Amino acid sequence: MTTIGTPLLWGVFAATIVIALLIDLVLMRHGGPHRVTFREALLWSIGWVALALLFNLGLWWYVSDQAGAAEGQRVALEFLTGYLVEKSLAVDNIFVFLMLFTYFAVPEEQRQKVLVIGVLGAIVLRALMIFAGAVLLAKFHWILYVFGVFLLATGVKMLWFAGKEPDLARNPVLRWMRSHLPLTDDYRGNRLAVREAGVLRFTPLFLVVVLIGITDVIFAVDSIPAIFAITTDPFIVLTSNVFAVLGLRAMFFLLAGMADRFHLLPYGLALVLMFIGSKMLLVDVVKIPLPVSLGVVVAVIGATVAFSLRFPPRTPPGDGRGGTKPLEPRSGH
Repeated sequence: MTTIGTPLLWGVFAATIVIALLIDLVLMRHGGPHRVTFREALLWSIGWVALALLFNLGLWWYVSDQAGAAEGQRVALEFLTGYLVEKSLAVDNIFVFLMLFTYFAVPEEQRQKVLVIGVLGAIVLRALMIFAGAVLLAKFHWILYVFGVFLLATGVKMLWFAGKEPDLARNPVLRWMRSHLPLTDDYRGNRLAVREAGVLRFTPLFLVVVLIGITDVIFAVDSIPAIFAITTDPFIVLTSNVFAVLGLRAMFFLLAGMADRFHLLPYGLALVLMFIGSKMLLVDVVKIPLPVSLGVVVAVIGATVAFSLRFPPRTPPGDGRGGTKPLEPRSGH
């Protein structure tokens, strides 16, 4: 497989991610379990976006120095486009996370731990899937068409179900856990399991963590093919993907209180997936320039956000997404 990733670039990327995660985790633990304010979430979101842009700037400078200005511009544009696509698709993750937290009535103070576990799991999962996808694409070009059909179908399905509330109570994984696992009736701080009278019981927080992990798998299956439509370089695919995921926790707390205002965004995400899927299917017929792809993504997402704000949802806040009644866990047998 062809990649710009040198040992130096991989080392810088790995060091940047590890340091950033350590700083994030240390500061979170230092503050203890607490309700994240809008100001705190905004500052963290700005910081994560700035870090991604600084990395892209450094990548542009390094590649331009090693391979020329044209190559540096191409790589930087691929990273930026991939980052925006993944960042946009991550918003749908947030809607699902919010639905889970509301359904399980997760206390504000415990949401940080769940999100951190979700982010770390998403990074590991995406790394494995990206390298597997890169190897397959290098050997079998026709897999691009498979990805294209999958994204097109996913976009159509998302467009069809946009605005409809999923019935979490009918989730087979949740139903299996509730019927087979001994559960506590309430939360026990940040603990996922406790031992009572010699029996290991799982807390509702454990159920949320499991469902967040399954959500990571589902969205990784959607998002990984999307970025391979932009570039097949595993270094650019992985770095742009990971930087987009890193800010997921901060973005959740930033948008959690405004989710109802962006009620049209799922339609925009569906159109983006359909566009990227069509692009993959036409890859050997029509070459859509990167600036055009970037422009389409920005225009579609920007338009759906603007229309969401211009035309508020008809249902009052609390009746839309995430309005399910909290779960009352039952003990398994």
